[in-house]
Amino acid sequence: MDRRDVAPLACRASASLARYTHSHTIVLVVSGPSGVGKDSVVKLLRQSGHPFEFVVTMTDRRPRKGEVEGEDYCFVTTAAFEEMIARGEFIEYARVYGQYKGVPKSGAKHALKSGKDVLMRLDVQGTATIRERVPEAITVFIAPPSLDTLVERLHRRAGDPPEQARHRLETALSELERIQEFDYVVINREGELEATVAQVMAIVKAEKCRTGREPVRL
Repeated sequence: MDRRDVAPLACRASASLARYTHSHTIVLVVSGPSGVGKDSVVKLLRQSGHPFEFVVTMTDRRPRKGEVEGEDYCFVTTAAFEEMIARGEFIEYARVYGQYKGVPKSGAKHALKSGKDVLMRLDVQGTATIRERVPEAITVFIAPPSLDTLVERLHRRAGDPPEQARHRLETALSELERIQEFDYVVINREGELEATVAQVMAIVKAEKCRTGREPVRL
């Protein structure tokens, strides 16, 4: 058979295959209410060996005990944060519990250009904004195994004044009602953190094989 007879078909088939022979970078957003263990999940994801680039959220609040600048958050003054808002330097930002939190564009763009997958840890409100502005993002809701477990975890948190603790619980309960807005839900059971992370990594691997995935544009 003369290959010229199938040349147009071969050209189209090759173009179709090429989309999947090179792995696309993705944006993975890990979210959920306070007390579900988002920080612990993200920490293990970053240690998994997968080429994630963690985009550190910026905030104007003071660091909590044990938090590391540039690892947990980037801490800036309120004035500096508002200057960045005016310059349009955030993918998304919001005022949560009276404090600013936002995701700088520069970190995410750098990661995608370098061929790494972007990893973000956001609250539910921030994730909703990312969904609007980066529709290709994959959103994972980390959920507690039960409401009682969530309440117990929140009560174990230290440092919050009573009024803020009550507001945090109310916010967490309202955020649980928004689970259906996410692409995936992963239950973080007590003592099974590694299994939780394994489920999230399974989602990442499946998404990289999914047909119809569009390149991320920021």
